[in-house]
Amino acid sequence: MTDEQQKPGVLYLVATPIGNLEDITYRAVKVLNEVDFIAAEDTRHSLKLLNHLGIAKPMTSYFEHNIRQKGEYITEKILAGETAALISDAGTPAISDPGEDLVRLCHEKGIRVIPIPGAVAGINALICSGLSTSRFSFEGFLSVNKKSRLDHLMSVKDSPYTLIFYEAPHKLQNTLKDMLETFGDRDITIARELTKKYEEIIPTTLRQAKEYYSSNEPKGEYVLVISGAEPVKAENELNALNLLDHLSFYINQGIEKKEAIKKVAQDRGVSRREIYNQTMKKE
Repeated sequence: MTDEQQKPGVLYLVATPIGNLEDITYRAVKVLNEVDFIAAEDTRHSLKLLNHLGIAKPMTSYFEHNIRQKGEYITEKILAGETAALISDAGTPAISDPGEDLVRLCHEKGIRVIPIPGAVAGINALICSGLSTSRFSFEGFLSVNKKSRLDHLMSVKDSPYTLIFYEAPHKLQNTLKDMLETFGDRDITIARELTKKYEEIIPTTLRQAKEYYSSNEPKGEYVLVISGAEPVKAENELNALNLLDHLSFYINQGIEKKEAIKKVAQDRGVSRREIYNQTMKKE
């Protein structure tokens, strides 16, 4: 009997590959072999992995629309002394995943939760992005509702931390458009189909990415890693710039020229016409 099996009444959070099946860990295989049953987001999908590993275990579905009913069912079995493994369709359970509700329920009922580490798409995209990894914010999936999506983007617009988003191909074009309009033109690394045959990791900018995908159909699952906001310059710092540099400061944030002129005029306490006339003469 292994150390893992000596812990009855436990929920294991088992990370599974996000694409390449060779990314499964020895410990994950061992735990999946030894638990009493497995809770999976999609049992049909997970059965392919288990068959590949030669593992046959009782399975139960656990997904967004049955979390209340199945959460009680799973925890009752664990409280009766059984061990369970929770797996998602790919990667680490409870990350942008209904598994977080099951973990919360286990804590409420005094059930021990043990993580079995493995692949996380967001972290793998981050470390390959070339952007700052010292501090970052995982933002998960954006809403399909435009207002909710824009509200989410506005809430992190001024964050200095590197931002990590997940996105589906059919939503990518609208997401890039909204990001460019909200954040301005920032550095972005687009990670597509991580660990799979057609894996791509593309350092670019939001503007270039929007232009590219306006004429190229997005394919596969995406992780978007975006540089954090630059520190906002104080008004006296901006006014110390020459007029064109002051105007460029706003334009480089993705602000339209007409609006940028308005902002410069407000900063300097003069009319928009004065800023327009002076900058037009210098161009």
